[in-house]
Amino acid sequence: MTIEDPIEYEHTHNLSVIEQVEIGNDAPDFPTALRAAMRQAPDVIVVGEMRDPETARIALSAAETGHLVFTTLHTTDAASTVSRIADSFPQERQHSVRAEMAMALAAMMTQTLIPRKNGGRVPAAELLMVGYGARQHIRKNALQHLQQEITITRKQGSFTLEESLAQLVMQNDLAREEAMVRALHPEDLDVLLKAKGF
Repeated sequence: MTIEDPIEYEHTHNLSVIEQVEIGNDAPDFPTALRAAMRQAPDVIVVGEMRDPETARIALSAAETGHLVFTTLHTTDAASTVSRIADSFPQERQHSVRAEMAMALAAMMTQTLIPRKNGGRVPAAELLMVGYGARQHIRKNALQHLQQEITITRKQGSFTLEESLAQLVMQNDLAREEAMVRALHPEDLDVLLKAKGF
C-alpha cells in the first residue's frame, strides 16, 4: 500500500495487489490513511513523506508490529534523519521516540540528485544498515557515531555518500570538482579518488 500526496507513479498489479491512497482524494491526511492501512494488514506500507509527529508515531508503530515501512524525509544523512524525527516530538517524548526508532529501523538511505557531467541528473546515495551499534547510538542520542557505523556495517551493504560520489567520478558521470562540493566529508572523498588514480 502506498500513501502519497499526490500519487506520483501509478503501479500496475502484476503478481501482487498495490493499493494506492492519495491524500485529499482517498483520505484527508497521512495519519488517517496510515491508521486505515494498519487495519488492512498490508505486507508493505509506503508513506510518501513524514510531515508531522502523528504520522511518524503511527509509522513507527507499524514498523514495530512487523510491517515493512518505507518513507521519505528531507535530510542529508542518517544522523539528521534521526534528529528530524525525534525533534518533531515534544522534549519529554524524544527519548522514547529514539528508543522506538532504535528498535524499528532496519536501514536509512539518503539520496541527492546531482547534475550529470553530460546532461541529466544522477543519484548519489548513502546507506546505513542499522545494526546493534547504530541502535545503541540512536537510543543514547550519540548520533555523531552513526557515520562510523557505515564502515562497521559495510559487509551488510552500508556505503558512504563519498563512496557513491567516487563511483560516479570513476564512471565519468560526475566531475571531480562537483563531487568534492557535494561530499559531506570531502577529505574522505579525496582519499578515495586518489587511491583510484583520480
